[in-house]
Parts: sequence; C-alpha cells; structure tokens
Amino acid sequence: MTTKLYPTVLITGCSSGIGEGLAIELNKQGYKVLATARNPSKLTSLNTLGIATYPLDVTNQDSINQLATQFEREEIKVDAIINNAGYASIGPMAELPIEDLEQQLSTNVVGIVRVTQAFSKTMLEQQQGLIINIGSVSGILTTPFSGAYCASKAAVHSITDAMRIELAPFNIKVVDVRPGAIQSNFGDNAMSGTEKNRARFTRYTDIFEKIMERANASQENPTSTEEFCKTLIKQCFTENPVSVQYIGNGSIAFPLLKRCLPTPLLDKILSKRFGLNLLKAK
Repeated sequence: MTTKLYPTVLITGCSSGIGEGLAIELNKQGYKVLATARNPSKLTSLNTLGIATYPLDVTNQDSINQLATQFEREEIKVDAIINNAGYASIGPMAELPIEDLEQQLSTNVVGIVRVTQAFSKTMLEQQQGLIINIGSVSGILTTPFSGAYCASKAAVHSITDAMRIELAPFNIKVVDVRPGAIQSNFGDNAMSGTEKNRARFTRYTDIFEKIMERANASQENPTSTEEFCKTLIKQCFTENPVSVQYIGNGSIAFPLLKRCLPTPLLDKILSKRFGLNLLKAK
C-alpha cells in the first residue's frame, strides 16, 4: 500500500452528510479515520465499517479537551483535520433570536479554532500536516434569510486565510473548501430549526414558505455526497493542494454572480426570488 502523506485524519460533524461521506471514502482509501460527532449514537453506521468514532461537541471546550487527552493517552497522532461540523440558522436578521446567531457562530466559526488549537499540536511538532476547513459559496454570495449562516461562512474563509499564512512556516497546508449544493440532510435540519421560529418572524408571515425554501436551497439539484467527497480527497490530500477549492453544483456560478452583477441588480433578483418584493410595509 502506498504511504499516505496524512495517514490519520480527524473529521468533525460525521453524523451525516459530508462528514459521514468523507469518513467512509477516506476509510475505503486506506486512511485511519477518527470520526466525531456531538451525538455518538449517530455514528453506529461508521462503527460497523470499522471506523473509529468519538463523541465531540465543537462548542464545548471540555469535550474537546477530553478527546485531546484521550488521543495523547492512546498515542494517537493527528496528521490531518477536516473541520466540517456546521449547520444553517435561517431567518430574517431583524427577528432572528440572538441566541441562534451566537450558536451559529460558536459552531461554524469558533468551533474550527477550538478544534484546530487542540489537535494541531502533532502537526506543529512533526512540521507537517493538513487542515481542511469546510466553507461555502454562501460565504461569498449572501442571500435573504441566511445572513447568520452566510456571515459564519465568510468568517470561515477569513480564518482559513489567516491559518494558511500563519502555519505555512511549519509546513502545514490549510485548504478552504467552498462547496456548492451537496446532497445531504442539511436542508432538513435547517427547515426544522426554521419552523421552530415561525412565530417570531411576524413581519415575514406572508412569505414564510420562501424562508423555508431558502432553508432547503442546498438540496436543489445537488452534487452527490460521494462525488463531492471523492473530489475533495483527490484535490486536497496532495503535497501542494490548491488553497481554495470550489466543489459541487453552483460553486463557480454563484461567486461569479456576486463578482459580475451590480449590487442593485443582484439585490432585485434575490428580492424577487425570495418573495421580498411582495411584502408591503405594515
């Protein structure tokens, strides 16, 4: 078997979707996978494949410290980290609960820093490693009702840029993956969270179905999880990966819209797409 550059890979958010798909595909390709999720009961399918699984809540420093201590005790050295854990909090910014915004940023942004600080020590010691942060084209093109999520992914891109430059002297590669629409239960989770806040969105009651459409937008003509994961591994697990990777349906088109269209025109298009042109001041 060919020697791997980064043989042991820690992945966050493996209960479903991209995280689960990456764990399965990396395992198939001969990597030692350390699959984590906040709810370990959702990792049983990975266990049956012989993949090592661990509980990890990226918003809880104690949870992170416990796993880092366990790895140290068991002499598990992490060669690569895929910061994948995340979700979308959907709703209008004027009425979105502040605690939802705080949780969004804690999971999608601060969680990346927490995990990287805890598990990159081996990489720094051995002067080699790979960190992949899962961003989104939503961090480039902001759409109505996804301000919290888009803000979190824009922050991921900035953090990744800083990490890439700061860790380069230690031969640690840092890659910003910006997916388009990828098949998963991401939309179902977003719709569930949005439904819970229905009563709060009083100014947008007449177009609530449009808010729900935005919650499920990632599942409109998505790239398959398997195709996405195979592409990511092929393009990122190399000696000199491209720093920013656009993978999946819409990952090229949406950033181009942001770059090429005048802001007033883009605003008008998005307003019509999500029903905001139908609202009247009350």
